[in-house]
Amino acid sequence: MSEVDVFRRLHHGRLPGDPLVLPGPWDAASARVFAEAGYPALATPSAGIAAALGYADGRTPADEMFAAVARIVRAVDVPVSADVEGGYGLAPKELVERLLEAGAVGCNLEDSAGGVLKDPREHAEWLAQVRRAAGDRLFVNARVDTFAYGDGDPDDAIGRAAAYVAAGADCVYPIGAPADVLPLLRSGIRGPVNVFAQAGAGPSPTELGELGATRVTFGPGLQRRALAALREIATELAPV
Repeated sequence: MSEVDVFRRLHHGRLPGDPLVLPGPWDAASARVFAEAGYPALATPSAGIAAALGYADGRTPADEMFAAVARIVRAVDVPVSADVEGGYGLAPKELVERLLEAGAVGCNLEDSAGGVLKDPREHAEWLAQVRRAAGDRLFVNARVDTFAYGDGDPDDAIGRAAAYVAAGADCVYPIGAPADVLPLLRSGIRGPVNVFAQAGAGPSPTELGELGATRVTFGPGLQRRALAALREIATELAPV
């Protein structure tokens, strides 16, 4: 069985309260830590990689992002999905080729640009082109930014999710959806649902699973917790 098939199967048949938890490595060393801890797969955060490379979120050049993903993939023996933001303006065929060259089994693709929501019909058509180019070689996680940059209307999120699933998305990711809205989203969305969790705060992955999450990711939250710990160490060691 291929890695992408393994990754896809991890999203199905999950029981309530048992979502797929995917930590977000920002470099090879953090990827090894998560893999050695027993996580069956990983999902890179674009903001975390940007910070590790010295860029603001959303400002990482495509070549550097794909190179960072490739280093993470080489460091571990578990499937790695990559957050590639809005696709860096690449044509669907080239985007798929770059992801496969990096060794990723899947990708996050967002439906906003510069903090503005894209037209859902146009974005669905673009996702359909990505799916046609990828065939079954990539797991496509379509991010829905209604709660991040829209008016937070659950019906809009459900409508966008339906369009993206119809276009071939394997999973949808209503990032920033409040916990109390998750049951409504779960009832209206067909297929796996990715939910964002606050690292060390808010509902636990188990609780999010009980509310409807199929999989849970943390964005750059784990990196930020690691940096907070590093700051404490640096302060302790700093000269008086």
